Amino acid sequence: MLRMVPGEDYIVKAAELFVRCLENEGVEAIFGIPGEENVDILDVLYDSPIRFISTRHEQGAAFIADVYGRLTGRAGVCLATLGPGATNLVTGVADANMDHAPVVAISGQSSTTRMHKETHQHLDLVNLFRPISKYSVQVIEPETIPEVVRKAFKQAQREKPGVSYIDLPENIARSEVHNLVPLAVQRPPQPLAPEASIERAAKIISSARYPLIMAGNGVIRAGAAGRLLDFAQKLNIPVANTFMAKGVVPFSHPLWLGTVGLQAHDFVSCGFDRADVVIAVGYDMVEYHPNRWNPDGHCRIVHIDSLPAEVDEHYIADVEVVGSIGESLDAVAEQSLPSTHSPAALWLAIMNELSAHADDDSFPLKPQRIVWDLQRVLASRAIVISDVGAHKLWMARMYQPEHPNTCIISNGFASMGISVPGAIAAKLAFPDRIVAAVSGDAGFMMNSQELETAIRIGTPIIVVIWNDNGYGLIAWHQMRQFGRKSYVDFGNPDFVKYAESFGAKGYRVGAADELIPILQQAIADNTVVVIDCPVDYSENMKLTEQLGKMECPV
Repeated sequence: MLRMVPGEDYIVKAAELFVRCLENEGVEAIFGIPGEENVDILDVLYDSPIRFISTRHEQGAAFIADVYGRLTGRAGVCLATLGPGATNLVTGVADANMDHAPVVAISGQSSTTRMHKETHQHLDLVNLFRPISKYSVQVIEPETIPEVVRKAFKQAQREKPGVSYIDLPENIARSEVHNLVPLAVQRPPQPLAPEASIERAAKIISSARYPLIMAGNGVIRAGAAGRLLDFAQKLNIPVANTFMAKGVVPFSHPLWLGTVGLQAHDFVSCGFDRADVVIAVGYDMVEYHPNRWNPDGHCRIVHIDSLPAEVDEHYIADVEVVGSIGESLDAVAEQSLPSTHSPAALWLAIMNELSAHADDDSFPLKPQRIVWDLQRVLASRAIVISDVGAHKLWMARMYQPEHPNTCIISNGFASMGISVPGAIAAKLAFPDRIVAAVSGDAGFMMNSQELETAIRIGTPIIVVIWNDNGYGLIAWHQMRQFGRKSYVDFGNPDFVKYAESFGAKGYRVGAADELIPILQQAIADNTVVVIDCPVDYSENMKLTEQLGKMECPV
């Protein structure tokens, strides 16, 4: 392998320069599938310290890169060939971009010599990826590779993070370049917010009667969870978190108010009903639209974030504190007076509901019992990746981790199929942590082929399948809207035998008191484990009725 040194004379293949640029960015792993138009990159990777991990579908590769980027803050990288390989990346790429996870997606492309005409497997991929990325570019000259790669990573990783897409034609990858080296990596610090906005924010907060903090995923991205808790404690202000910011304040803390995101009036909604000032910290509007929590515009809004507020009629900020989130929280707290209001009644109501089904022995298991058992076994020591479906709403509402980035939920794009590849990403990023994927049976089957990937690369993960033989979330909506279900039922394989066919272990829950010991055994097994857990989703409509009648505690 040629060592590139500035000032020395040498000639290398463009594919080698491309890989050297990836190494320069600190890339440790690339996820994808080999193809004819990316073989030059793969051949160089064979001798590179970068690990190439073959997946069983490009969507799985994109989801692994998505969750890897979200957990580490460093761009996850996925690679596909042209045409169908590239289009298979689209769902995972869109999920990462909307959930602000840093990802660099790369695909091969047909030679530039045949792009001017109808040709085999050629699509205009740059324009295909443009609406679902921050930066979408084709390498049209090999000499631009250092700039293209550096810009792709800079765009993907700067606030707010997202996706960069690079289209690399096969003839460009095979061409030769002279005396080029990767560009220096620069990461400028976040600027400080203007003093005038800090003073105005402090004045509004100090005069509030019922202030409330809404913490979004931006707090976690900024590494500011500890400073947010200090801010809340110093000013005695309760904190609600979005689905994507779970664990930003420990659920056991008396200032924790719950998770926002359900399209229904819940205990946490009581806090917003009463709030006269909402301090939105690191909040991305895609996480939970303000028309749900500020429909009549009664809340004054203090916006604390790294970027200015999005434009929305329900989110007109009285002041925007734009700069480093952690520094802004410290500065505003220093100048603000603490609140004298106590949110204890709401906190106690939430805690009581969480434990209400701890001893429910009915079977199939009620969603509340499954969440409670997962909470007891996993919440303090595991990373849990939730798929999308009816189970997601129960997990988002009731599963409460103690630490940030230990319950990962896709919420901006809300794509099914993320949990198994996402769990692989989590185990690669944090090999010493227990990792569990929590999925419905439908979402599991969308990327269950990646069980083979997990077995092959040696990433022990636990997959808990909520099995109801149907699209439970859609059935829930149908029952609420029409009073009947349609086209939502399907059959499943024997999940135990299915897991065993991959070389994994499989368990089936046969009674309510079996889930905890099976989870404990799965941890001890230290391999890929699939747990088939029958669920009683008749509780969905009961929850709808319960929330419809709920009265806020005093």
